[in-house]
Amino acid sequence: MDPYADAVVEAAHGVIITLDVTAGAKRSLFPAGYNEWRKSIRCQVAAPAVGGKANRAIIDLLAETFGIPRADVSIASGHTSSSKTVAIAGLSKSSVVASLNAADA
Repeated sequence: MDPYADAVVEAAHGVIITLDVTAGAKRSLFPAGYNEWRKSIRCQVAAPAVGGKANRAIIDLLAETFGIPRADVSIASGHTSSSKTVAIAGLSKSSVVASLNAADA
């Protein structure tokens, strides 16, 4: 069983990913592991959680990881929380999980 598959849900126009975010980390990293209790993928960003800087860094990091435009990535919920759901347009669950496994290898 692929652990990342539980954190990625197919949606109407793409996928929804559940994240467990650490802001103010030493370096930005995605994926940074998997939280099996929360069924979420860990994400670390160097930006502080002030004035939306961490949220912008998450969008940048995910867009870079999946090779898509920033406009295709949006934070669906959890704007002020470390637990976030992120919507990514135009990708399938299988392609996202494959990309996560490749990045984690």
